Amino acid sequence: MQQSFASDQSDWVITTRSTENYNGVTLANGRIGLVSGANLFNVTDIVLNGVYDKEDKEGVSRIVRGPVFTNLIIRIDGEDVTPQNTRNWQQSLNMKEAYLETAVDAPKAVISQSLRALRNFPYMGLSLVTVTPTQDIELEVINSTVFPSELQETSATYKMLKDGKIELPVYTSTAKSRTGMQSLATCSAFLFDTERPEIRSYYGTAHQQSMGFNVRLKKGESYRFALIGSICSSRDFVNPRAEAERMAVYALQSDIEHFLDGHKREWERLWQSDIIIEGDDEAQRDIRLALYNLYSFAGENTRLSIAPMGLSTVSGYNGHVFWDTELWMYPPLLMLNTEMAKSCIDYRTDRLPKAQQRAAMFGYKGCMYPWESDDSGEEATPTWCLTGPFEHHITADVAIAFWNYYCVTKDIRWLREEGFNVLSQVADFWVSRAVRNEDGSYSINNVVGANEFAPNVDDNAFTNGSAKTALLCAIKAAGILKQPYTPEWKTVADGICFHYMPDGVMKEHKAYDGAIIKQADVNLLSYPLNILTGKDNVKKNVDYYAKKIYEDGPAMGNAILAILYAQLGDRDNAYEYFKKSYLPNKRPPFGVLSESAFSNNPYFCTGAGGLLQVMLSGFGGLRITDKGIVQGNGILPTHWKSLTLKGIGPDKKTFVVK
Repeated sequence: MQQSFASDQSDWVITTRSTENYNGVTLANGRIGLVSGANLFNVTDIVLNGVYDKEDKEGVSRIVRGPVFTNLIIRIDGEDVTPQNTRNWQQSLNMKEAYLETAVDAPKAVISQSLRALRNFPYMGLSLVTVTPTQDIELEVINSTVFPSELQETSATYKMLKDGKIELPVYTSTAKSRTGMQSLATCSAFLFDTERPEIRSYYGTAHQQSMGFNVRLKKGESYRFALIGSICSSRDFVNPRAEAERMAVYALQSDIEHFLDGHKREWERLWQSDIIIEGDDEAQRDIRLALYNLYSFAGENTRLSIAPMGLSTVSGYNGHVFWDTELWMYPPLLMLNTEMAKSCIDYRTDRLPKAQQRAAMFGYKGCMYPWESDDSGEEATPTWCLTGPFEHHITADVAIAFWNYYCVTKDIRWLREEGFNVLSQVADFWVSRAVRNEDGSYSINNVVGANEFAPNVDDNAFTNGSAKTALLCAIKAAGILKQPYTPEWKTVADGICFHYMPDGVMKEHKAYDGAIIKQADVNLLSYPLNILTGKDNVKKNVDYYAKKIYEDGPAMGNAILAILYAQLGDRDNAYEYFKKSYLPNKRPPFGVLSESAFSNNPYFCTGAGGLLQVMLSGFGGLRITDKGIVQGNGILPTHWKSLTLKGIGPDKKTFVVK
């Protein structure tokens, strides 16, 4: 399939004039995600972070799509503006200010629309429209709500709220999610730079109306208005309809610039932490797009995590939370924005009781986190899938993320009040999960590891390595807090066994016979776990498993290989695997990333996390250590002039590689 990518690209703006094989971009703020469409003034989906319902009454949970509050119809002298009667369509994603602009030449006018998921108002989005007539015209604008097909009990009504002499025209939509678990509400309103025209309702039925206005415009005089919408759910609000309407009321008593300026300032703050490449414009754009999406899908102080596809879809793994967060997306966030990173571990802290319940269910001590997690904290993997009952390394991944948060922030109060509780519970789990062998070593049997092609194996390398690391992290945390710890933590950590081939290459699991693997597993013990060390040893293992990773595996495996080759000083292989980790996964027209080279399910934020780790810990040489973030030897591809890592860690340091 031939792919048509965007043209007229710059470091911060990606522009396309083609709708061929269109894959939309997401405007998101950590709470809501607005997914773009190729049609005029179109949003295909609004995805709600942390809000779940069942995919069907007997099925697993799925993240919820909300009512789409922006669906503008624009008429000029009574004629609808459509793709058929417009010319010069183009869309531009401005990553610096986080908006998508669509522009067309319509009959008798030039029209542009920019779309934002407001960073300063996390339950709100804004559509800003400018119309410049080429002759005198009558402009009519109508907005209606689009309800995803799975929503129930839908209603959309125009109303005039009154407070004394003040009249506030709003458009409220309500619905129930697929099986009624969630109540959803949106409320939208028009904002104007000049005097507000008469707003009126367009009746369809008593419960399905639209809202709009008419104005006369003169040739050459630009006219600007905005549609602002809020979206709330019963997950976050006792009365989502009332809260959605209050947000619209607030908007009606403000002005357009209040929202635009606040949104811009928030993104200026976020971009104080950035990755800057000199000498490779394409790589710079691609890295910016990865970082833009990671920042978009994450929130500060939300206590929400990030699903593999972020807020770009509801169908990508049902919006559940996996190891994708802790191992792939979390490390770049921890270096670049510790508050976003903390939201991810707050999510796990809040679900510790369910993890404790889960461990007890299977006869273990401590806590056992689910492989797929939804808002409940219970296992959300489909029951037929073996990963749910057996992919236990997720519990160690969570603990490692907790320890790394302390290493970077040195927040001892957090460690004492929250972090150590999780770390100690995880350590207790692994002590109860490990089995003592006759020679005194310890095995972890009957697991699904990172290589899911080999289910229900004994002594999977990454599972054992992550368990060992989690136990050692708990011991170090106990030492810092001067807390006693169970001696078995150290006994098991020291005794966990690994298996090797005759030439010294570590086996992916006890019975590994050289088969193709789904993704990186053994190599994760070199990075990020730092268990498999020594230049010759690392090289031997990376060279071997580079030939074993499945061609259509997820992007992250190649990112690990790129990091390890960079750490070995092999700039050529590092660059080749860096390119392989994402270039085949780019999808038109903006270059959003799919999960693998042959899939089409963007946006795969897990892959973006791996890509960003190549920049930070591969080429950039940064490490998260017990002493915090330190820089080792960085290395650049031959044609790059420099790499600047800006705003790193709580102190917002700058690291440069030339």
